[in-house]
Amino acid sequence: MKDIIVFSGSAHEPFAEQVCQHLGVRLSPVNISRFSNDCLQAQLLTNVRQRDVYIVQPLVPPTQDHLMELLLMVQAARGASADQITAVIPHYSYARSDKKDASRISVGGRLVADMLSTAGVDRVLTMQLHAPQVQSFFSVPVDQLTAMGVLARYFQEHCENSVVVSPDFGNAKSASTFARLLGVPVAAGSKRRLGDNRVVIDTIVGDVVGKHCIVMDDEIATGGSILELVRKLKDQGAVDASVTCTHGLFAGNALEKLSGEKFITEIVSTDTVPEPAEHWPELHVLSVAPLFAEAIDRIHNGKSVSKMFEGIDPVYAPPKGQEGLF
Repeated sequence: MKDIIVFSGSAHEPFAEQVCQHLGVRLSPVNISRFSNDCLQAQLLTNVRQRDVYIVQPLVPPTQDHLMELLLMVQAARGASADQITAVIPHYSYARSDKKDASRISVGGRLVADMLSTAGVDRVLTMQLHAPQVQSFFSVPVDQLTAMGVLARYFQEHCENSVVVSPDFGNAKSASTFARLLGVPVAAGSKRRLGDNRVVIDTIVGDVVGKHCIVMDDEIATGGSILELVRKLKDQGAVDASVTCTHGLFAGNALEKLSGEKFITEIVSTDTVPEPAEHWPELHVLSVAPLFAEAIDRIHNGKSVSKMFEGIDPVYAPPKGQEGLF
C-alpha cells in the first residue's frame, strides 16, 4: 500500500482517519490557509509524484468552502505530478441540482462535475447520489457505493411486522430493494413539493395499518418531508416509525423537530457527513468507512468495485450470463 496517499480537507477529517485505519496507511497532512482577501490556498505536505492520490472531502456546509478546498487540493496534486487522483466525496450535495425544472435555472450537479474534471480529477468515488443521472454528468469514471447493506444489517434484528416506506415514488426503487433485503413489504408516499421546505403528501400507496414503518430516504436535510410522511402514516393507522437515511445532514433545527415527533422511535444514518453537535440518544450513526477503504483498495489494485454489492442491489449486478466478465 506504499503507493497510496490519502489527504483530507476540513469537511470531515475523522472519517478520512477511519478510512486510513482500515487501509493501513497514514493520513497525509495538508495545509489549508485563508488570505486576508478571503481566498483559500491548499498545500499538500507529502510528496505525491507518481503516486495514487485519494482526497477525501464530503460537500457539506459550508459547502462552497469545502468544494473550493477540494478543487485546490486536486489542482495541487495534479501540479505535483500525481499519477492518479481520485476525489472521494462521500456526500455529493450538488446532486440535488440535477435537472432544468424551471426557466433559466442552473444545473449545479453538472457544473461541479465539470469543475472537478477541469481541476484534474481522474476518478470520483461517492455514495448514494440523489439522482442516478448525476453519475453521467462526469466525464471521468464514477464509482457510486451504497450503504443499503450496512443499514439492512442494522434493521434485520427487529423488522418483524414492518413495512419499508419511501417518502415519494422517486425513491421507491431503492426502498423496494431495501424491503427485499429485509423480507418485508414496501409502501410509498405520493409527495408534492411546494418549495425547498414545503411538501405535501396526499396519500400512502401500500398497506401500513398496524405496521412498524421503516421510512427510508437518501438524505435528510430539513426533515420536512419526513415529518409530513410520518404524520400521514400515523393518520393511516401505522404503529410507529423508524427513520433511516444515508446522509444525515439535519440542517438547522431538523433534529430538534424530528426528536419532538414521538411517533418516530429512532433515526439511523451513516457517517458520510459529520455527526450533529446536538446529542439525541435515538440517533444511531453507522460507519461506512470500511466500504470506502475497500473500494479504494480495489481501485488501487484494478479490481471490480461493483462486486462489493452483488446480491445487495440489482443496479450493481452484471448482465445475466456475463457474471465472469465483471
